[in-house]
Amino acid sequence: MSGVTSAIVPPLLNWYDQGHRDLPWRAYPTPYRVWVSEIMLQQTRVQAVLGYFTRWMEALPDVRALAEADESVYLKLWEGLGYYSRVRNLHRAAVEVCEKYGGELPADYDALLALPGIGDYTAGAIASIACGIPVPAVDGNVLRVAARLDNDFTPITDTAFKKRTRARVADLMPTDRPGDLNQSLMELGAMVCLPNGAPLCGDCPVQHLCLGYHHGNAALLPLRAAKKARRIENRTVLLLRHGSLVGLTRRPASGLLAGLWELPALEGHLSPDETRQALAARGWQVSSLLSLRPAKHVFTHVEWHMNGYYIELANQPEELTFVSPSALRAEYALPSAFRAFLSVIEEET
Repeated sequence: MSGVTSAIVPPLLNWYDQGHRDLPWRAYPTPYRVWVSEIMLQQTRVQAVLGYFTRWMEALPDVRALAEADESVYLKLWEGLGYYSRVRNLHRAAVEVCEKYGGELPADYDALLALPGIGDYTAGAIASIACGIPVPAVDGNVLRVAARLDNDFTPITDTAFKKRTRARVADLMPTDRPGDLNQSLMELGAMVCLPNGAPLCGDCPVQHLCLGYHHGNAALLPLRAAKKARRIENRTVLLLRHGSLVGLTRRPASGLLAGLWELPALEGHLSPDETRQALAARGWQVSSLLSLRPAKHVFTHVEWHMNGYYIELANQPEELTFVSPSALRAEYALPSAFRAFLSVIEEET
């Protein structure tokens, strides 16, 4: 029994060599491809990212293509992944890489870390996987593995625990295969040392070195600090039609979902009559109004509880942008919070 020590390296790498997942960014791990994949994978399942990654690389195959892309292009490619500040930082960083490094991501951990939207983990992943630099890449999977290997009941979100884990993984880095070691730890957490009390200890290549397993605590770890309750916001979403067109508004340039297109909404859960009155006060002429199925969307710190109405307007209010359903699908990036309401349009077409 030993926990996180150099003894885990040979069995981990051997296990990784024998059967890791065949993922597109692993098959051809350029710095750009690793960077884009890692940003996409933040708080998103691998299976969900595969299609996004393929479409992105077809449209924006390198740093310069991203730097020169119009905002509407990269936002649309990102539609549904959420956390849109991440794709905006991707673009900002791409512009900076073109200005400072001739369009090639620098093969230097500190230089990567200085780019917009790149933190310790992402810089470590790019540097180790794509550039062969022996630096750690510690994500949530690696933190969970470390907590179990060490039988450590420090909350996994604790800053000191994260720093300690990063330092210990740094000490393990083989100079010849740093990227493979980082990926083997991530793979172990993703495929075997699973979250939510469900580790597959019988499939683990380092079970014999795991203190959490030997003390009977693997399923109890890692410890997490209690989360703050999310704020609840009630909204009335408006699917507005004028003929075949759909009415959109744009969110403010800062704050939640900054600058994205959205279906207009009113605060609170309004009845049909209240909704008609609110729109009439704006000068919006309602021809018909039908209730839609309620929906809920969860963000990190807030939940939207949404009622919705399908509304035919007799006029086109100037404060709205009216687009065709085909243009909406192809050109306008809408947050996935509105997907339940947009399904009505998909059914029509």
